Formats: sequence, C-alpha cells, structure tokens
Amino acid sequence: MDQVVADRNTGATAIERRAKLFRGFADPSRLAILDALCEAPLAVHEIVTRTELSQSNVSNHLRCLLDCGLVASDRDGRFIRYRISSPRITALLNDVDALLDVVAEGVEACDNYCGE
Repeated sequence: MDQVVADRNTGATAIERRAKLFRGFADPSRLAILDALCEAPLAVHEIVTRTELSQSNVSNHLRCLLDCGLVASDRDGRFIRYRISSPRITALLNDVDALLDVVAEGVEACDNYCGE
C-alpha cells in the first residue's frame, strides 16, 4: 500500500487519514467515553455518571465522535443511546492497552506529548 498516494475521494494521503483518526482518540475525555461505550450502549446521563465528566463536555465530545464515525446512536424511547460504531474500535483500544504493557515506560517518560 502506497502511503503517499492521495485518496481519490478526499485528497488525503493514508498517513493524513491515520493522523486525523488518531486525533479523534487523542483526547482523554473522548477516550473515557469510548471506554464506557465499550461495555454497553449508553445514554448521555449514563455516560456522565460513568466518566464523571460534565453533561456539556460529554455532549460536545459525543458530537465529535459521531462526526468522525467512531460512535453511532439509536433512539431508545425518550433517550438516545450511543454505541461504538464498529467492533474494530473496541479491538483497537484493547490492542493499545496491550501495546502499552510493552511501551508504557517510554510513553510515560516522553516529554513531547504532555497531555495537550
């Protein structure tokens, strides 16, 4: 696969698309929401309870996750339940945890990405 060839539909290279995807995962609040949703589909108030984030923070990040296609939503009576859009996202998060078991010391020592 040629990493520098532009995607015909978007003009983005494969590398740029990967970077954009990882920016979606790069926020601690979004990761907390995704972790909660890996367990089960949840309504906003349930996500707020599980993540201890504010309702407005959860809503803003859910909008981002929906726009990026990482999360999907379904109406459930008077609530909207949010869920992980693909089981591959859960698998990726599990793979990241396994990778961190190997490289955590280096990641924690890295000064280039200080929670920004």
